[in-house]
Amino acid sequence: MTALNRKIRVLVIDDSSLVRTILSQGLAQDPGIEVVNTAPDPFVARDRIVELQPDVLTLDVEMPRMDGVEFLRRLMPQYPLPVVMVSALTKKGQQITLNALEAGAVDFVTKPSTDVARGLGAMLMELRTKIKIASSANVAHWKERRAALFAGKILTAPKALAESTDKIIAIGASTGGTEAVRAVITRYPANTPGVVIVQHMPAGFTRMFADRLNELCAMQVKEAASGDRIMAGRVLIAPGERQLRVRRSGGIYEVDCRPGEKVSGHCPSVDVLMHSVAEEVGRNAVGIMLTGMGRDGAAGMLAMRRAGARNLAQDEKSSVVFGMPKEAFANGGAEMLVPLEEIAQTSLNMLA
Repeated sequence: MTALNRKIRVLVIDDSSLVRTILSQGLAQDPGIEVVNTAPDPFVARDRIVELQPDVLTLDVEMPRMDGVEFLRRLMPQYPLPVVMVSALTKKGQQITLNALEAGAVDFVTKPSTDVARGLGAMLMELRTKIKIASSANVAHWKERRAALFAGKILTAPKALAESTDKIIAIGASTGGTEAVRAVITRYPANTPGVVIVQHMPAGFTRMFADRLNELCAMQVKEAASGDRIMAGRVLIAPGERQLRVRRSGGIYEVDCRPGEKVSGHCPSVDVLMHSVAEEVGRNAVGIMLTGMGRDGAAGMLAMRRAGARNLAQDEKSSVVFGMPKEAFANGGAEMLVPLEEIAQTSLNMLA
């Protein structure tokens, strides 16, 4: 094979020999993926990474001797590699998975908890897709980028903006987005206008993600529920497997969350959110497109701009995957590409 179409070389790390076999066989079904070896724990994995130089790792969240998160914390500063976590749907598994994303993992898949035979096929299909996305992820400057992101202080909102009640910030994100979302909203002051977010993430994880951000932010952060009011000082995150829409109710904005078909391949979908913002909020909104694969949100952001909103997208250098921001900028939905560390300030300036 040429360099352009060579196989993605994967190292599978899991303490269970059965899981290693299942993952290896499942990944081998894709002609574009080659499992170069497996490892039962991070200590063996470390040697095989140096020896084999894989393109992507799959990493079990919970392992004896050293768990996946601790391994990531040691690996990423020295040998940054795209990592896809394999997680349990338990509360502990969700917590560790969020820690892993914080430590540098690109994405995750969840092991099936019910209907294992059927769920396993779906999980392996998702894993193959996410490995392909991860193989193009920008992790080379992970250490420097991370240090810059979380050194920023809480900003000050312009006085006129702080007194406004009808402004809204709408954010869309996917692969690499959990840390990008965190980098933006932890810099917003407590009187920032209401923020609504779609981050592609399964049910169960979104609540824990919101709870974690709530501990870090000056604004209140919660998983959205139908009827929640969008107001200054509050961030609402779309629940997994629910479509999030903004609606006007009298003189206020609130959210509508309900199960629905996938739109642009996702539920929740950034397109669904941003189309509703275009219709209900118009020029009083700012749209932000963060890192992610695909084009979900590009059409919705264009609708927002045509309705008078101001929009921006994350630039390529600071994105883990420059897919969604690229598409939103290419079709004219986003006015400009902005480094992640400048997005919070730029978005506040746009609203003022």
